[in-house]
Amino acid sequence: MKLALIGLGQMGAGIAANLLKAGHDVTVHNRSPGKAEALLEQGAHWAATPREAALGAEAVLSMVADDAALLGITQGDDGLLAGLAAGAVHVSMSTVSSALVEQLALGHEAAGVALVAAPVFGRPDVAAAGKLTVVAAGDAQAIEKVRPALEAIGQKLFEVGTQPQQAALIKLIGNFLISAVIEGLGEGAALAQKAGVDPARLIEVLTSTLFNAPVYHTYGNLIAQGQYRPAAFALPLGAKDNRLVLQAAEALNVPLPFASVVRDKFVQAQALGLGDADWSAIASVSATNAGL
Repeated sequence: MKLALIGLGQMGAGIAANLLKAGHDVTVHNRSPGKAEALLEQGAHWAATPREAALGAEAVLSMVADDAALLGITQGDDGLLAGLAAGAVHVSMSTVSSALVEQLALGHEAAGVALVAAPVFGRPDVAAAGKLTVVAAGDAQAIEKVRPALEAIGQKLFEVGTQPQQAALIKLIGNFLISAVIEGLGEGAALAQKAGVDPARLIEVLTSTLFNAPVYHTYGNLIAQGQYRPAAFALPLGAKDNRLVLQAAEALNVPLPFASVVRDKFVQAQALGLGDADWSAIASVSATNAGL
């Protein structure tokens, strides 16, 4: 397929590399051109603007940090919508608000372009390995059109609905649940350490028995080792996702008390100077609160 990918952060770079490995013709764009150098050596093409990247593309995949960034690359004279031809597809892989995705879907429809929301689960090493889990929602024919691209970057593709915002909401719920796991592990590790138990042994017991699941292994080991830097997923991004899931819940009159607890931990972590750490560093706040 003739594709474009916009956003070459830790996730986008790995996604672009796997699209190239799968034989797709890939044009890339990023605010910082230097991040494209390795991909250009692998055969990617460079575009100076999102609009230029979208010209002639069957689909544009975007992976940017937040709502403002997604709006910035989508709209305006240099936005990707200005470059995409009618019948093309925009695949938004970013973790953004479900309300924004719903709004963008209407604008795309007016422009004759399909919007597929396809956020992913997996950290940068998983993206580089092409083993992401992709959650897609949108027009069924549009999803089918971009299936080769989505299957090139992930090990599993879930189709969850015909409205793009449905996938966006599932991604927010997933990240909320991960943050709740991190919070629980942090509290448990602090209790164990205060009692003289090695947190690494606690994590070994838990992940070998009751909680033998990837999220517990990944974050349990980070917490046991206190390995919060360098950040694979920066703490402010986790705070942003927590804020978005609370906004979605408020709009639907659904209380999320655990999300509110986690919100306070994100706020405290940033107040303690952990803004450059991985989002799993909220676990260290429990240790701090315990006097450790």
